Amino acid sequence: MFELVFLGTSASAPSIYRGLPALAVLAGEQRFLVDCGEGTQRQILRSGIGFKRLNRIFLTHAHLDHILGLGGLLSTFGRWEALDEIHIWGGLPAIERVQALVYQVVFRRQTPPVPIYFYRTMPGETLFRGRNFSVRAFPVSHRGRECYGYIFEEDARRPFLADKAEALGLPQGPARGRLVAGESVVTPAGRVVHPDEVLGAEIKGAKVVITGDLARTDDILDAAQDADALVIESTYLHRHADIAREVGHITARQAAELARDCNVKFLFLTHISRRYREFEVISEVRQTFPDSYVVRDLDHFAVFRDKLPRKLEPPIEANAEEDMPEEGE
Repeated sequence: MFELVFLGTSASAPSIYRGLPALAVLAGEQRFLVDCGEGTQRQILRSGIGFKRLNRIFLTHAHLDHILGLGGLLSTFGRWEALDEIHIWGGLPAIERVQALVYQVVFRRQTPPVPIYFYRTMPGETLFRGRNFSVRAFPVSHRGRECYGYIFEEDARRPFLADKAEALGLPQGPARGRLVAGESVVTPAGRVVHPDEVLGAEIKGAKVVITGDLARTDDILDAAQDADALVIESTYLHRHADIAREVGHITARQAAELARDCNVKFLFLTHISRRYREFEVISEVRQTFPDSYVVRDLDHFAVFRDKLPRKLEPPIEANAEEDMPEEGE
């Protein structure tokens, strides 16, 4: 399961109700930030998830509405040392722009008090591996070079068939765990049991695809295929498709058609333009793909394999203010 916390959902400029693009992805004990528009750190506090462990940041591209919030966020991290280290991935143009922001503006050519590591995103490579999931990138077409989307995907697993293990004379204990790990074991009666004898068919894990901004969808079909959740921009409606093409964005209808054609389970639309009312976007997308939702700031969802996402309330135990010292300290 992954959790998605939508911190900013507006396109290009903030509105009264929507902040600039940022999305937190929670995977067990691991936390990630995809893009960091202006005002993101306040949205993190409002969401209730807090700053702890939110030290891995993936950037989709170099445009300011997706990265400018890093100045304030990294300044806060550096001042209060809320994190031991920070890791930032992105295309070369995004990395260079953020480095200029960090070293020439925020820390003024001084060494940041918290180590910051930058990695150039490379499509197809595993950028991060967690306990039972991975993160990898795929290229998207937008304005400029090295624009990327990201795939968060749980590892496939084979369920342990306890009834077959019992029939083979294998008692409960560590031996069963070794079989799940792929090892053969010997029963108390001396029989060798191989993993294939007690493991079921492979079950794929949950898959979340986050596109960032993009100008076309035909070149990301493989990336979006069979996603349990597709988070995609919806800057324009179909009546303004010509404008969308000119400025490197897509329409709600195009997003819906991609979801339909790629067997996506659920569609989250974000990067919403101030020129439209929310119901217009919902109406257009659901004509083609009913299992869709236009996200709002601070929406929080759990994403599972092969079933619809569930909307969550902010975590009760989280008190973001506790991550920071009292004012004046």
